[in-house]
Amino acid sequence: MSIQVQGVDQVFHGQTVLDNLNLTFEPNKIYGLLGRNGAGKSTLLNIISNRIPATHGTVTLDGETVRDNDAALGKIYLMSEVNLYPERARIKQLFKTTQLFYGDFDTTYATKLAQAFGLDVNARFSKLSTGYRTIFKLIVALCVPVDYVFLDEPVLGLDANHRELFYQELIETYSNNPRTFVISTHLIEEIANLIEHVFVLDDHHIVVNGEVPDILAKSYAISGPQTDVETYTSGLNIIGQDHLGGITAHYVYGPLDDNRPIPDTVKVEHLDLQKLFVSLTNTKEEAAAHVN
Repeated sequence: MSIQVQGVDQVFHGQTVLDNLNLTFEPNKIYGLLGRNGAGKSTLLNIISNRIPATHGTVTLDGETVRDNDAALGKIYLMSEVNLYPERARIKQLFKTTQLFYGDFDTTYATKLAQAFGLDVNARFSKLSTGYRTIFKLIVALCVPVDYVFLDEPVLGLDANHRELFYQELIETYSNNPRTFVISTHLIEEIANLIEHVFVLDDHHIVVNGEVPDILAKSYAISGPQTDVETYTSGLNIIGQDHLGGITAHYVYGPLDDNRPIPDTVKVEHLDLQKLFVSLTNTKEEAAAHVN
């Protein structure tokens, strides 16, 4: 029972936000949806969850459209920065209200998480800090009985300890009750070891779509004296470069030339996910600034 995004375009006031997006979310998997601010990540998640309509294209769950489809939408939950809760409602009341909408809401787990995070369930939503509003919404996201949980910037306002606790709880609940999580965030280093599949959204398109180990296996940092590095990387897919002193580094995404000998002066290493993301999504102006 997969979610399929097919040919999705989104245009706001004549400006293209998403351009012919095609991607699939499979059951029981943890995805990373990565992109710079303004790349269209939130727009995509809002389209999938039927909060806004796409200009063109379709989103289907198990072959059925999610557009105004209560049965399909009941299997999807989007946690976002938008506050959709009554300001004066108490947290424990909001848990009960969520249970009315979703039936098998795990109240026991929600209470346990509230204690672990130090969330006062008697507090009114309006009295919560930004961090604790985020914590409340994360607790709801982890406790709703859905097949697909979309988390849009899920650790906004959280300190390091609370972020670590959330990641631990995410892994635990995923292990105990597998379902699909899609994490959209700019804190790539923190989720790199959590996600199994990555989508990188840049310039209105998906520029990377694959299993994380496969993606990193073809991502390289090639460093050494400038002339040697330039000679070795000539004709390869160079996505970025840095210069420091007499050392040059070219970042390559894609296959190397197995018939091309690696000079003794040149070092070849794999990139981590964050460096790959930065290199892929740097603008031409930013790339030039790294070189100069």
